[in-house]
Order: sequence, then C-alpha cells, then structure tokens
Amino acid sequence: MPFDVMPFDILQPGTGPIRAAQYLPATPATVLWGRLPCATDAPALVIDAGTEVTIDTISHEGVLEDQGRDPVAFFAGHGVDRAAVLDDAVLLAASNPSRDPGVDGPHLVTGPIHVRGARPGDLLKMTVLEATPRVPYGVISNRHGRGALPGEYPLGEGNVSVFAALEDTETGRVGTLPLVPGGARSVHFPLRPFLGIMGVAVAGESRPHSVPPGAHGGNIDINLLTVGSALYLPVQVDGALAYVGDPHFAQGDGEVALTAMEASLRVTIRFDVVSRADAIAAFGELAGPLAETTEFLVPTGMDADLDEAVRKCVRAAIDLLAARYGMDRTLAYAYLSAATDFNISQVVDLVAGVHARIRVADFDA
Repeated sequence: MPFDVMPFDILQPGTGPIRAAQYLPATPATVLWGRLPCATDAPALVIDAGTEVTIDTISHEGVLEDQGRDPVAFFAGHGVDRAAVLDDAVLLAASNPSRDPGVDGPHLVTGPIHVRGARPGDLLKMTVLEATPRVPYGVISNRHGRGALPGEYPLGEGNVSVFAALEDTETGRVGTLPLVPGGARSVHFPLRPFLGIMGVAVAGESRPHSVPPGAHGGNIDINLLTVGSALYLPVQVDGALAYVGDPHFAQGDGEVALTAMEASLRVTIRFDVVSRADAIAAFGELAGPLAETTEFLVPTGMDADLDEAVRKCVRAAIDLLAARYGMDRTLAYAYLSAATDFNISQVVDLVAGVHARIRVADFDA
C-alpha cells in the first residue's frame, strides 16, 4: 500500500526552510560514516563563536547493509515513493564502498565544524535551536547480539527493522506503530526530535568508532536534548571540530531494542565557546558531557558497566552542586537522593549512559 506523504514536507538537500545563514548539507565530503572526527580531520565549515548553523543529518536506518544499502528499494518496501526518499541518503549509500560494517559503526555524522577561538580547556556549548523532520517516517531496529535482551530478541533468525510513520492527530503530530504486523490498530506516541550524536573531535590521529560515547560526547543518546536545550563538551583540540548525527524523532530512556525512532532531521545549532575560567566558575571541572534544559542541569556518567555509570553520574552531580552552588558534598548527596532522578540514557551502545536531572528551580532561592 502506498505511504501517504501528502501532509508532510520532504526536506531534500537545499530545499525548504533553512533558518541560518550558514548551511551545512550532508554530502560525501561533509559526512563520516561509522567514525567520529579526530584532530587531523579537515573542517567542513569554519565559523566564529556564537554562529548559528543549519545542518542536514541522515539517519543510518534504511541505508545499512542488512537493509540492502539501497534506501529507495528499502523504503519502497514500506510503500514510500521515490520522491519521499532523501537524495543525500541515496548518494551516501552508494558512495562509500570503503566502509567496513564489521569494523566501523553505523552512524552518518555531519561535520566537523571548526569554531574559531575554541581551545583545549574551554567548553563548547551546542544549543539546539531547531529540529525539523526531513521525512514523515523512521525505522526502529533490533539486531542479533545487540539491544538489552541479546539472545532473546529478535525472535526469529533475521534482524528486525520496524517502519514507523508520522501521523497528524487532533492534538498534534505523533509517531505510530501497528499493534500487530499488518494490523489496522496502532499505538501512538509523542515526537521528541533530538540528535543522538553531538560531539567534539578527539586528540590524535585515530578516528573513534561512532557507537560508544565518551568525554568527547558522540553517541550519548540523551533524549532531553530537544529544541531549547544545550550540551557542554570539554574541548580537546583547537577549533573543537564539532559534529552531529544519529537523528531521532523519539526515544525512550534506555533505547532497549538497540535503536529508537531513527529518522533524518534538519537542525539548527548555535555554537558558543565558554572559556576555561568561566566554565570552572559555572560548572567546576567537567570530565565529560553536561546537558542543560530550561528546567534541569544534566550531568552524565558513562561506563561499560551500568552500575559504574550510575556511580560516575552521582559523583559528577555532587561535583556540579559543590562547584555551582557551593553545596556541602554530604548535603548534596542527600539532596540528590531526595530530589533528583537518575535516568538511563541508553544501554545499547557498548558504553552505557546515565544522566541526572537536577532541577535548577530548587536553587533559585
């Protein structure tokens, strides 16, 4: 059955609303597939601090080898007409024969962006100003050996890629899945578009794998990073060499099946540099990513062991409260236990992630 895209805009490269004066499309020259930038990578764009950039991102779901590495054919199998398949996804799928799926990660990453004046010791602040779906559909996958229940799911022999559509309802636009394959009844869930990958380049000449997150950010999969939120990252190389990718339309904490509703976004990000002195005054010494929303400060903890990731997040939260508010560490530990939620960001990226939600309003007085 054809998939109805009539109510939705398809944001092909260079078409449709482009908010910022600086625009970075996703092309073979501006995208890394499966790896993240390092210090020796040439920038795709050079900007001043404070600049807004509109960036096209491409979801890896629908272009991977186990899906045929042919997004036109893959999405045609779900009733999607060729005109509703992104041209840049088609080009990328056909243009990188050197990618080794046994060695490299799955993610398509746009960048890097050199931010003038960013130096090691500073923080790069990436504020999400806009996140617009480029297509009205996405994919949720479960692959053998991955996810929270490896060995139990998928239930059959092959990998599972579930097609998920956008739908307009009286209360707004939602994601939708059938209750049973091919069934008429559906479950609806809210959209919360965000970037699973936001990061800075690592020092040295080796590009990191795109899957495990770390101090550089990368595949942190924190679903709070929607429009209006910001991510602070310790700069590791001159110019920061920032990048984005792994776009999502929605994700639950944990991302248990392996991927969530993965789908391409056009985002606008503002890139600011926070000097080392200002960073220490505001947050103390950050060892890894810190997110900020209008409501929460969001320190993080990451480790291959989920228990250790929780411990690292608790320590980071205590350090943050001590540095920002001068809070006694014993009292900070007590406050966190009484008033702060610790959420599992994801458990499927080799390195598990945990983030805390510290309400800034609690400290307004």
